[in-house]
Amino acid sequence: MAHPTQLGFQDAASPVMEELLHFHDHALMIVFLISTLVLYIIIAMVSTKLTNKYILDSQEIEIVWTVLPAVILVLIALPSLRILYLMDEINDPHLTIKAMGHQWYWSYEYTDYENLGFDSYMVPTQDLAPGQFRLLETDHRMVVPMESPIRILVSAEDVLHSWAVPSLGVKMDAVPGRLNQTAFIASRPGVFYGQCSEICGANHSFMPIVVEAVPLEHFENWSSLMLEDA
Repeated sequence: MAHPTQLGFQDAASPVMEELLHFHDHALMIVFLISTLVLYIIIAMVSTKLTNKYILDSQEIEIVWTVLPAVILVLIALPSLRILYLMDEINDPHLTIKAMGHQWYWSYEYTDYENLGFDSYMVPTQDLAPGQFRLLETDHRMVVPMESPIRILVSAEDVLHSWAVPSLGVKMDAVPGRLNQTAFIASRPGVFYGQCSEICGANHSFMPIVVEAVPLEHFENWSSLMLEDA
């Protein structure tokens, strides 16, 4: 959950998000080093009248400033490609959930169960309970078991939407007539918030996503109660 004046990412709640945070720090350090070097060169050129005749015409330095950027790009590209493949990896999911975007709410269908599905609407500000977050809380949360691979099938019924939960490192476009899939593993119990990340009309800001990760035993109890109420 993000908080006011926060500069960094939200705390990671999935292995993929932890990898993304590490890659972000890795790339940011490279950017800092390049920026520092460029700033030093600019200050040195502006503040001194001395010139070096070997720098003005030097094959060696031209080789260095051609090869060095290529090496830096490789150091960024290799971990980036690794994470891209990790994000596309979906191996033997324990649970499959279909998330359907509507104007302006989400509906969830647990496809491994015969009759387990519900609509998830934003809770109006006047109906919020103490401790709930404005514009982020829903009347029905998507409950998942922690430490289990979860596959999400994402689509839309009307216009483009996007199912995104930053703490889990998940963002997938919901396209009418197309079924996209993504996966995540919640590494700890908790409540994780997201929002539609594709402009989808007048109430785009009012279709939040709430994922609640619970131990497997609690998830089984919850699913039994939901099936009894259905």
